[in-house]
Amino acid sequence: MCFVLDARTATDHFPGIGRYVFNLARAMIPLLNKNEQLILLRDPHQSSPWNLAALTSERVQIVGIPLSPFSVRQQWLLPNLLRRSGTDVYHSPYYLMSYRPGVPTVLTVYDLIPLLYPQHVSAQARLLFRWTTSLALRTAAHVVAISQATRHDFLDRFHISPAKISTIHLAPDPTFQPLPALKITTLRTRLNLPELYVLYLGSNKPHKNLLRLLEAWARLQPQPYTLLIAGVWDNRYPEAKARIRELGLAGSVRFLGPILEKDMPTLYSGATAFVFPSEHEGFGLPVLEAMACGVPVACSNTSSLPEIVGEAALTFNPVQVESIASALGQLLNNPTLRAHLQEQGLRQSTKFSWQQTAQATLEVYRMIMSP
Repeated sequence: MCFVLDARTATDHFPGIGRYVFNLARAMIPLLNKNEQLILLRDPHQSSPWNLAALTSERVQIVGIPLSPFSVRQQWLLPNLLRRSGTDVYHSPYYLMSYRPGVPTVLTVYDLIPLLYPQHVSAQARLLFRWTTSLALRTAAHVVAISQATRHDFLDRFHISPAKISTIHLAPDPTFQPLPALKITTLRTRLNLPELYVLYLGSNKPHKNLLRLLEAWARLQPQPYTLLIAGVWDNRYPEAKARIRELGLAGSVRFLGPILEKDMPTLYSGATAFVFPSEHEGFGLPVLEAMACGVPVACSNTSSLPEIVGEAALTFNPVQVESIASALGQLLNNPTLRAHLQEQGLRQSTKFSWQQTAQATLEVYRMIMSP
């Protein structure tokens, strides 16, 4: 039996999907039956922070296909490759895919942000997203949603049989764990980080809600803490940096930009608290990563986040600045609460593992092959 996992998205352009694909592949390998083989497709022309070649073994093969997920040519070249490879199941982790692959197909879906927040997306982009997503859903024999919230969103917006879409949660990478003070000090020196900081990790897209977070921070003025905003900066949305100047926060807020994968567990571990004010998340992996590193978390009480954090985080209403400020104030002014959430968060994070994710995904592969 030959399973093909499309890893062409394991590139710098798709950091979240890339992490999903790499960790899923790595966890599936020891779970393969003796008669099963895994093929990983990659684009040799694209750089990747993940070493897919290290996964090669007797039953794991890397096949190069110089095609971007955005290329129209994949519509006929990918089915040819799948046929030549003797593929039994093809798994696409992205909705831009071949819509006639010629083999039973699994599709992973993450969120519907372009449809849920239409004010931030052009009409043309929304139309293209809905059309290509509909094609991908129609192509798939089975759909994997990364949270119950995402599953409900797709069932609400598209005509899908509930039996066709199941929830398989993500998990933190095994490298996310509490790290010793020496490592934290080394990173603090290298990146010139403050001694005490609250961390946000994510993009600056509008639904991530940075403007209200900054307003809450200005209202709180939590000396001696610095708010560190880490992650990819999208130049289409400059409002957060402008708001810092308007609120006079230049001395207490700092943008770090993208963080190397190898530095992320240490950056989390050094934080006094982690804050995640996003209005909507398909899964919200950063809150789970923070908890796995032993950092108390304050996050939104919407979409998938309550499903992920359970009772292990302090939650707030993301559209109310007062609610965000109140939660942060409680967290920073109450060491006992921080210690409690740290313990609860570590326990909650162990409920999610890539082994469980891989086992459930393999069961989907085997199910759609059954007569």
